[in-house]
Amino acid sequence: MQILADYHTHTKYSHGIGTIEENVKVAISKGIKTIGISDHGYKHMSYGIKIKDIYKMREEIDKLKLKYTNIDILLGMECNILDDNGKIDINEEIIKVVDYVMAGYHFGSTPNSIRGALNHCDNYIIKSRKSKEYNTKAIINAMNKNNIFIITHPGDKGDVYIEDIAKVAKETNTRLEINSSHGFLNVEQLNKIKHIKNTFVIGSDAHKPENVGNFALAMKIVREANLDLSLIENIKNID
Repeated sequence: MQILADYHTHTKYSHGIGTIEENVKVAISKGIKTIGISDHGYKHMSYGIKIKDIYKMREEIDKLKLKYTNIDILLGMECNILDDNGKIDINEEIIKVVDYVMAGYHFGSTPNSIRGALNHCDNYIIKSRKSKEYNTKAIINAMNKNNIFIITHPGDKGDVYIEDIAKVAKETNTRLEINSSHGFLNVEQLNKIKHIKNTFVIGSDAHKPENVGNFALAMKIVREANLDLSLIENIKNID
């Protein structure tokens, strides 16, 4: 298997421990053709990126693209899905700066309302059907209202009706991530939706440079689910 791209990597700009250049160097050493730097959106209460740093990252990546011409270096962002209306933490100015937008649900995202705060608690403690409905609606509305390249680790932190999400992802040409750190999408989810023929990507979700391109857990899930490898956009079977 050849890794064509790893779009989900973090750096010290959010809660990774490495630099952008360190992630790039590891990607090159592993023969990866495209590396995406996608730190957390700025409305994460613990480790969201500072808005001013997004522009700094853009400048840094543009310089690195001149230095490392054998790899495509992209600036993304892993936005937080903030409510069931589908709001994510990005604005029109930042959209102009980044190359792509990912979005996912995280416990640390700033709630927009008391209802949102209660849903955080429900997802963490109770895990009720009501929270599952809320989470599903939030992701669906996020895809319908924003130009999202990838939904990250759907079902992690908060359960979802994955079939409903997969259908809308197909309609909106949104990729669904098989996350190699969190293990979502998992085997059970993939077995429920693989007939829909979504486009998938694998993300390392690397928080330290050496884990860039570490797809081991995700590939284990893919094999156990017997997922058609041609549906995974960022790998190439070289057997």
